[in-house]
Parts: sequence; C-alpha cells; structure tokens
Amino acid sequence: MTSPLTYRITIEPLSAQDGGGFLASAPDLAGCLSDGETPYEALSNLQDAITQWIDEANALGRIIPPPSLAAA
Repeated sequence: MTSPLTYRITIEPLSAQDGGGFLASAPDLAGCLSDGETPYEALSNLQDAITQWIDEANALGRIIPPPSLAAA
C-alpha cells in the first residue's frame, strides 16, 4: 500500500467568503481534499482523506494512481 505521505499535496488559503482556513488537496487523487484552520491541520486532515480515498478505491476495485514526481 502506498503511504499518504508519498503523494504530492497542495495547500492554499481559503478566502473569508469560503470560511477562511486552508484547503489541502492531493492532485493525483481526483476529488481528494480536506481543509483545516491551519496549514498543519489541513495537511493532517488530508492524510486521513488520502487513506480513506485509497481504501474506498480498493473496495471498489478501482486503479489507484501512483504518486507523481514532485516538481524540482
């Protein structure tokens, strides 16, 4: 099983209109995202979301994309 820590992630601030905080996503895993009040909380929540995304894909028999290489 691939560790959630091997997937490339993005973290960006959310506007006040969107509730503030931060949005974290894993671009390699369609629709896999989470948020949090701080970048660290968003990252921690995303790690859980990645694990759940992979578990659900496995349960459905779907192919799990490998982690892409991070840009240098």
